[in-house]
Amino acid sequence: MPPASPELISARSPRVSAARRLARRNFRGKERLFLAEGPQAVREAAAYGEDTLTELFTTVEAAERYADIVGEARAVGARVHLADEQVIADISTTVTPQGLVGVCRFVDTPFEEILAARPRLVAVLAHVRDPGNAGTVLRCADAAGAEAVVLTDASVDLYNPKAVRASVGSLFHLPVAVGVPVERAVAGLKDAGVRILAADGAGEDDLDDELDKGTMGGPTAWVFGNEAWGLPEETRALADAVVRVPIHGKAESLNLATAAAVCLYASARAQRASGGCRSVTES
Repeated sequence: MPPASPELISARSPRVSAARRLARRNFRGKERLFLAEGPQAVREAAAYGEDTLTELFTTVEAAERYADIVGEARAVGARVHLADEQVIADISTTVTPQGLVGVCRFVDTPFEEILAARPRLVAVLAHVRDPGNAGTVLRCADAAGAEAVVLTDASVDLYNPKAVRASVGSLFHLPVAVGVPVERAVAGLKDAGVRILAADGAGEDDLDDELDKGTMGGPTAWVFGNEAWGLPEETRALADAVVRVPIHGKAESLNLATAAAVCLYASARAQRASGGCRSVTES
C-alpha cells in the first residue's frame, strides 16, 4: 500500500518520457519494450515471469484499489512509480485510463520453438492490419485452447497498444511468433504434421461439411487474412483446404474476429470431442 502522502513522479521525469515513447513502434522495437495497460494486463505481465514487467506507473487511487497487483509487481522486481492522473493520461493510449500502466519486455517466441512443441491448434494471422482484430483473434485463440499464434511479416505489430489491450492479457498466455513470412509459416507447420486451413468467405469447402466429414480432429492451423480483402490467391494456394464459415441467415459476412472464433472453436471441439472445457464468462 502507498504511504499516506506519497511522492508522485514528475511529468518531466526521464522514466515518464521513456514510457511515453513506447506508444511508437520504432521505439518499441529499439528498446524491446511495450506498454500493458489496465489491471488485467498488468496482472498477467507480473505472472508471466520475473523479468517481464519492469516498471509500473499507478495513481494513488489505483494503487489502493489494486493493492494486490501492485504487490505482485513489486514481488517480481518491477519499479513502482506513483503518478497523478495527468501523468498516467500522458503515458496511456486509451481515452479513459484505468490508472495502471506497465512497461514490459517483449514476450514473443521463436517460430522454431513453436514447431518443436508440435502444436495441435495454431492461429496464423496473415496480412491482418487492424491491431484490435489481431488482439481479439489472439484472445479467441487462447480461449479455444490453441497452443500458438503466428503473426506474419505482413501483419500488424503484436505490441501495438491497441492489440495488447484487445488481447486482454492473452498475450501472456500462449506462445506468439512474429515476423514470420507466410510461406515459411505454412511450410514449417506442414513439416510438423499440421494441416493448413485457410479461412475465406469464398472458400470452396464449407466448415459444416468439414466437421461432418470428421477431417478436423488432427493438428490444424487456421490462416486468417486481411479484414477488407481476405487472403491473396498465392496464400490460399498454400493451404490444404480453403474453408468458408456458412452464413445461414441474411448477414452479408462475418468480421475477422468472429469468423476466427467460429473456426478455432470448431477445431477445438473436433479435437476434444470426449473432453471438457471451461465455462465462458464475460469480462
